[in-house]
Amino acid sequence: MLDIADELDRWAGQGRDFAVATVVAVGGSAPRQPGAALAVDREGTAIGSVSGGCVEGAVYELCRQALEDGATRVERFGYSDEDAFAVGLTCGGVIDILVTPVRSGDP
Repeated sequence: MLDIADELDRWAGQGRDFAVATVVAVGGSAPRQPGAALAVDREGTAIGSVSGGCVEGAVYELCRQALEDGATRVERFGYSDEDAFAVGLTCGGVIDILVTPVRSGDP
């Protein structure tokens, strides 16, 4: 998260709405560690990374959803034989992602 903190501070100062997705837990082999973050603003601009690519698209969409409905959510991404063709981590690990909307009027 620290790698995008300055940009998020700038976005907040500009009154932009955005959502932040943060890796909060990992299991097994995972591309990024807890604290890695991706943020998406209302215009669709994205900064940061939570997975190095394998689930970025799905997490981007979760951020867009959070901006629309204002809901905070936790999603788990992993890999198993039964969901081999679903969005997941090809490295075999599991990551939990917390998605939090941040609105310009929020304290």
